[in-house]
Formats: sequence, C-alpha cells, structure tokens
Amino acid sequence: QVQLVESGGGLVQAGGSLRLSCAASGRAFSSAVMGWFRQAPGKEREFVAALIWNRGATRHADSLKGRFTISRDNAKNTVYLQMNSLKPEDTADYYCAGGLKFSVLSRDYDYWGQGTQVTVSS
Repeated sequence: QVQLVESGGGLVQAGGSLRLSCAASGRAFSSAVMGWFRQAPGKEREFVAALIWNRGATRHADSLKGRFTISRDNAKNTVYLQMNSLKPEDTADYYCAGGLKFSVLSRDYDYWGQGTQVTVSS
C-alpha cells in the first residue's frame, strides 16, 4: 500500500509563489513515477508534471513550463511542485499521484493523495 500526503496549498496573490509537497510512504519508490495533476471546478483533471523517482527525469505540461517545476528529495521520500508567477487560472485542487508509467494520463497512476487546494487571487 502507498500513502501520498500533499501539503503547501493555500491562498496567494497573482504573481506569487507556492511550493507543494507530497510525502510518500509505503512501498519503495525506487523505480516509480510521481506526478502532479490539478483539477479546477467544473473542469477535467489535467497533467501538471511528472518525475521518475530513481532517475530524476522530469516532464512538465507545455503550458506550465517555465513557471512550474517538479523535484524530489530522496532522503525525505518527498516530491515537490514549485509554482511561480501564479495566475488566477492556476486556481485548482492539486493532486499528487504515483504509478509506474511516465505518463501524462491520470488513468496511468495507481495511487493518489487527497489533494491540496490552491487559490490565486487577482
């Protein structure tokens, strides 16, 4: 069993920054993929970024490149999402996910956190 716990969400003004954290526990993540997705009210869940745990390779949604960055801390079993230059349209619930495929599709991820809310005010 895998447990993912997100933190770091909150209210921020446009142009500000937030760093989300996802603490992983349970099964070893040495060969796993970790991803971040987000879901705004009334919209489908969308891919934000993913990372291969033991290689550190990353991929980011094209629309978010340059503003959002995924990273990891192996010692803490934690994945981060650094979000800069936030915009009101970034307002959403952000979810951490774990899986085995380096994928942009939410269906390819087997484990999900409870989500953390990010609200960007204009």
